[in-house]
Amino acid sequence: MSNSPAIRHLRADQLWRADGWQADATLGVAANGRLLDAVDGASESIDRWVLPGMPNLHSHAFQRAMAGLAERKGRNDDSFWSWRETMYTFAAAIGPDELKAIAAQLYVEMLKAGYTQVCEFHYLHHQPDGTPYAQPEAMSMALIDAAREAGIALTLLPALYISGGFDGRTLTARQRRFGHTVDGYLRLLETLRKHENDNLRIGIALHSLRAVPEVAMHEVLASDVAKSRPIHIHIAEQIGEVQDCLATRGARPVEWLFDHADVDARWCLVHATHLTAAETAQLARSGAVAGLCPTTEANLGDGLFPLAEYLDAGGALGIGSDSHISISPVEELRWLEYGQRLSTRHRNIAARHEGDSVGETLWRAALRGGAQASGQPLGELRDGARADLIVLDENSPLLAARDARSVLDSFLFAGNTPLVRDVMCGGEWVVRDFHHRDEERIAMRYRTAVKTIGVA
Repeated sequence: MSNSPAIRHLRADQLWRADGWQADATLGVAANGRLLDAVDGASESIDRWVLPGMPNLHSHAFQRAMAGLAERKGRNDDSFWSWRETMYTFAAAIGPDELKAIAAQLYVEMLKAGYTQVCEFHYLHHQPDGTPYAQPEAMSMALIDAAREAGIALTLLPALYISGGFDGRTLTARQRRFGHTVDGYLRLLETLRKHENDNLRIGIALHSLRAVPEVAMHEVLASDVAKSRPIHIHIAEQIGEVQDCLATRGARPVEWLFDHADVDARWCLVHATHLTAAETAQLARSGAVAGLCPTTEANLGDGLFPLAEYLDAGGALGIGSDSHISISPVEELRWLEYGQRLSTRHRNIAARHEGDSVGETLWRAALRGGAQASGQPLGELRDGARADLIVLDENSPLLAARDARSVLDSFLFAGNTPLVRDVMCGGEWVVRDFHHRDEERIAMRYRTAVKTIGVA
């Protein structure tokens, strides 16, 4: 098998494995885009520093085009809730064509930054007045087409959205395009799962506890289509959400969820910012992933996740770019650490033991948690995994004189110069020499779409 012409052989001076850097490593890439270990044959050198591509476990693609449009002071104290009003207005102008153009541009930017997979938490389902499109899955297909075009692996998470608050109020006019009945939602999942392949996985998204009544949550989780699929939920992102949940359900959001659902390793609790010590320990024990989005959480003024306590409890985590105020795994991980330093007035918070590297600790944790939350075989460069990898620019001054002990810390903490030179996704080179294979055409279409929306 190793002599098959369908197998390409790649050699890296330094390859990141689950337990650290491996010198002079060789990988085989099969025709199906999977990796093979210990292959023989002439190999192509792919340079010095080669890492697994990072999964992005939380994305709302359409929000990329509104980044920077909610940064003017309002009449009252600005918060997530005032930002949401701007988002609603913006979302009303987006149809399938605009969504595809925005998402393709976003996914190109993700690939160039080092993300090779994205979990798309998708709730922009219908026309602005709530009427379904002639093809009910049109907006979902726009995202699928955009990911295929850009060359990124996609876990599509259609979101169930039923009520406008914990008290069960009906959706407002601007929320109607998000809404589904449970039956309609399950039909959407059934339709979309027919499109699954090695590059596309369909999962479950419960938008939030305020948007999904308990009965609906149980009905979806008990359905056949939900079995063995990733389950994501926004939870405990803002103090107001915690207070409303306490007032209506008599418990904090994470506390309530664990009391009413079997939360396990299939789950990703997005944000989970406001946790008690008991909730932090329970989340860690469950095996679920904490989906952290530090740049968006900072932009919205949400708060800081209890990172040190969660890591000490053995919790799994991953990172996402969420509202895409930034599209960089480096910046997400850097600010995950910096937020903790500002809060505690200490350094090297993520490194829990003497001699540990902050960069290696964070990169390894985000790879594992992101792979778990995506439901895709990612996260390690090993036999049978997807051939999703990134190559750092060894000629950058930022990496000068760096060795295996310091390169990841320098990658994350030495500056803002892009260091991801080449990107392979599913066995195909989609970025070479910092350039995506189709970025000019995709960017031109994006500019046209944004002008059509009217936000230029």
